[in-house]
Amino acid sequence: MANSLDGVLVVAKEPGPTSHDIVALVRRLTGVKRVGHGGTLDPFAAGVLPVFVGHATRLVEYHMTDAKEYRALVCFGARSTTDDLQGELTPADSSAPTRELVEGALAAFRGEIEQVPPDYSAVRVAGRKAYELARHGEKPELRARRVTVSLLELVSWDDSDTARPTAQMVIGCSAGTYVRAIARDLGETLGCGAYLGALTRTASGPFKIDQAHPLDEVRAALTTGRAHELLLPMDAGLDFPEVHLNAAEVAHLARGQQLRRVLDEGLVRVLDESGKLVAIARAGDGILQPEKVFGP
Repeated sequence: MANSLDGVLVVAKEPGPTSHDIVALVRRLTGVKRVGHGGTLDPFAAGVLPVFVGHATRLVEYHMTDAKEYRALVCFGARSTTDDLQGELTPADSSAPTRELVEGALAAFRGEIEQVPPDYSAVRVAGRKAYELARHGEKPELRARRVTVSLLELVSWDDSDTARPTAQMVIGCSAGTYVRAIARDLGETLGCGAYLGALTRTASGPFKIDQAHPLDEVRAALTTGRAHELLLPMDAGLDFPEVHLNAAEVAHLARGQQLRRVLDEGLVRVLDESGKLVAIARAGDGILQPEKVFGP
């Protein structure tokens, strides 16, 4: 079974397990050694986690820059050591903001912005992960990075607790954006403190929440040999142009040799006569150069 499983499994992660836990589960239940994911979700977060199985793991790198979309609950009136609900909370001295104040502050967080990652993040500082330093009481020296927030809207407001109002927001952003940092910085801008209370990833690049499978469904399919029913093709979500080759040309490419083929410059998906993905190649200057070749 293991040799036949190559594709993308879109999991609807629940709060609790780590992204690595999900990968380990898929690896254990399928017997496939090569399994990876397309972008970490914090343990408390839920939502879309693309899991790449078998030969598909060689395509993960093409998804690492995929944009993300989220539903986030931002809690005002306190600061968190981790910028989310899992940290130690310190109530703010100032009064809580109104919905109008929060909506007015959002404009500064749209478009290209400079963002300092959370102290409790996996960003490396002098060879160590920032969260390792933070856990030992050290303040990581983290540099601001440029990220893009394409969508940031407040969709609902709850001030039933007047000292701790919350806002549900939808967020679209570039890879590498920390939603926790958006919540933190929004609270600092308003002077009241804020942290991330809940997070659901609704899209990871081309993979959407409505096509994601709950973990119970994934576990049931994998334990009964029905993994193929949930797997998307290896090249799912890749928008590279495709080129079809005959058997002789495929064999040529499989040996790492170039083919003469006039195509627009860039990466292409190479398919055999049956429509099966056999390689990722780079076109340019009238040449087709294989980058990744997939065996049987």
